[in-house]
Amino acid sequence: MLFYILVGIAIILIILVLTLVSISKGYAYKHTIDPLPEEDLDNRNQIVNE
Repeated sequence: MLFYILVGIAIILIILVLTLVSISKGYAYKHTIDPLPEEDLDNRNQIVNE
């Protein structure tokens, strides 16, 4: 009976560690934004200036 309790606690601890590692990696991810193409910038400047 004690064996099953220890196995259960070990599984829970492994899942907890894996969850914390994946959350940590998610927060460390660096999000980037692609720059606008030059054509779109030129067209927008012309529209604004008119």
